[in-house]
Amino acid sequence: MAELVFVGLGLGPGSLPHGALDAIKACDMIFLERYTAPVPDDEISRLSKLTGRAIEELDRTAVEKGDAIIDVAKKGRAALLVPGDPMAATTHLSLRMRAAAESISVRIIHASSVFSAIPGILGLQHYKFGRTITVPFHREGFAPTSPYESLVKNTEAGQHTLALLDIDAEKGRYMTSREGIEALMTMEKKVGGDLLARGALCCIVARAGHGDCAIRAGPVQEMLRFDAGEPPHSLVFPAALHFLEAEALVAFAGAPKEILKGK
Repeated sequence: MAELVFVGLGLGPGSLPHGALDAIKACDMIFLERYTAPVPDDEISRLSKLTGRAIEELDRTAVEKGDAIIDVAKKGRAALLVPGDPMAATTHLSLRMRAAAESISVRIIHASSVFSAIPGILGLQHYKFGRTITVPFHREGFAPTSPYESLVKNTEAGQHTLALLDIDAEKGRYMTSREGIEALMTMEKKVGGDLLARGALCCIVARAGHGDCAIRAGPVQEMLRFDAGEPPHSLVFPAALHFLEAEALVAFAGAPKEILKGK
């Protein structure tokens, strides 16, 4: 049977969904990508031992091209292991569509991701989030301001903003919360904005889903000084807060009590 199985690894060790191991064991070949989020080497070794199978890591180009995965799936069963939820990245959707176009059956084993976990970690309401932004590393000839502009639009619409921070998987480099804030401040200066300069509330979430998850909330200038520890890091910029959200940020993330005024 021609089949491609997308398996979400969830957030952190031990969050593999029920039934995922059996699905992986039934596959002829197992692929892994970790350019969308880090997966520790020891976790890969653990999965290999649990399944009794070798796991082949693919870089972004190989996943986007998809040939290696599709070739295996055409002849039998192939699995692609993905950190978080497998359908959270457009690359994986494109691969799914290609498989369907080539009459390959597709199965998806969903798992938790930063999109579902971070609002709950902070005590914010999921439905109040607007468009997610990605803050990129500075690259020669590439200096977009659209992430900041989307942040402003969300805030003006009363919507919270989740900011994903860039990953350079080839160099093993993960953008820190400080680097992400500084990049957004640079964009703000470029477009002449003032949202961050006025002391916007900023939340830092480090290692969501892990046992040592760390969170902190406060004025963005203060968050520049917060050491969030090991990656991955994410940022959230809340807009207008419901009183329960404000109370949660004070209780869980150490936000200043001033945000409770008027709630």
